[in-house]
Amino acid sequence: MSKITITGIDLAKNIFHLHAVDSTGRQVKAIKLSRLRLSEYLHRSEPVTVAMEACASAHHWGRLCQLLGHEVRLISPQFVKPFVKSNKNDRNDARAICEAAQRPDMHFVPVKTVEQQAVLSLHRVREMLIGQRTATINQLRGLLTEFGLTAPAGRRALHNTIPAMLEDLMKISPTFLVSCIRQQWEHIGELDQRIDNVTSQIEMHARQSDVTRRLQTIPGIGPITASALEAYVGNATQFRAGRQLAAWLGLVPRQHSTGGKPVLLGTSKRGDGYLRRLLVHGARAVVATVRSSPNVQKQDKTIMGWVARKHMNVAVVAMANRNARIAWAVITQKRNFDRNFRDQLANQLAAT
Repeated sequence: MSKITITGIDLAKNIFHLHAVDSTGRQVKAIKLSRLRLSEYLHRSEPVTVAMEACASAHHWGRLCQLLGHEVRLISPQFVKPFVKSNKNDRNDARAICEAAQRPDMHFVPVKTVEQQAVLSLHRVREMLIGQRTATINQLRGLLTEFGLTAPAGRRALHNTIPAMLEDLMKISPTFLVSCIRQQWEHIGELDQRIDNVTSQIEMHARQSDVTRRLQTIPGIGPITASALEAYVGNATQFRAGRQLAAWLGLVPRQHSTGGKPVLLGTSKRGDGYLRRLLVHGARAVVATVRSSPNVQKQDKTIMGWVARKHMNVAVVAMANRNARIAWAVITQKRNFDRNFRDQLANQLAAT
């Protein structure tokens, strides 16, 4: 039997399909294993290259494989799909993963540490709670509107007007409805408290990390964004330059060029939408601050140029793109952001 060099695993909850090939790409083994059997197989196997899709539980299995001496290659599912032959099934998926892992130009996803995944879990819980709060507020507004009671826009405005609206509702509707509305409003208060608790945990972790403290020196990046950046990107060594990080986050235009004619469209919106949204919100705050500031500094003239030439949203995305590239430099160079670094470097070069 030929020696196995690459093993592709199609991950699942209970049943896993495994496809192994030798150095020439010939199939050596194709089996189906349970969760326990897969763990035993990885323990018995000699160190090989283990390829998996970067999906649910992939980082757990990746850490286990690394602990056992295997080389791990996590591949984004969108890059595996072109290698699926014939009909899609678990067996063919494992074979496609194996084929994709052998491509010399394939981009792989670094295995996240336990701490990275723990911080990301906090961010996901916080995002879910905010979504639940928004949905509850919208439902509450809709129910009150059915009885002719409307509140000004904004969560704080609703908070200030809800007591008077409940009194008005008691005059025109049954008591059980008023009780239900009051319970929903109390539920929003509970969600506020839970969101504040999770946010405090994220900020506490951000204060303890050198990387997040350095990232917060960048205008437009606070503790939440800095924490998410560190958890998603890690040491950022998988990116050769800041442009690759910005492209990975979907902060660059989509390209649809042909015949030697470049055609650029809207932003690609690839990568994680949560992290991209945090960067865009931070960039929007920076652009708004610069626009309203009476004294525009030299470093802010670039932002004013974007606003003067392009739509406000385009300027905001450009600012988010720049912050992503700066974040890459801050992480890889292990230094704080310095607004005057470019001028200082230019003066040093001019002096020489």
